[in-house]
Amino acid sequence: MAKILVVDDAEFLRLRISKILTSNGHEVIEANNGVNAVNTYKSTRPDAVLMDITMPEMDGLAALKAIRAADPKARVVMLTALGQESVVLEAIKSGARDFIVKPFQPDRVLNAINRVLS
Repeated sequence: MAKILVVDDAEFLRLRISKILTSNGHEVIEANNGVNAVNTYKSTRPDAVLMDITMPEMDGLAALKAIRAADPKARVVMLTALGQESVVLEAIKSGARDFIVKPFQPDRVLNAINRVLS
């Protein structure tokens, strides 16, 4: 199906999301922070990105802006914790196509990916 870049500093979350996506036929690439996300995006050109907002080295907002600067058509879905509404608005203004609030249900991840890929 599609190649998805999953970006989160929490390994267990990357694993959980990867499992959801691979069991639905997607190929998954992982990155553990914003710097690695930008470099991985540029080298692999995935079909979509699922990215956490709060990460060390470079947060998700900065990485989103860098990815969109490299590829204005990049399809990025942000992962956010409850209570980060102002950050979500900033992400949407910066080009994020959707956002998923943690904790999330597997269907929410699949729906968001299917929506940005269609």
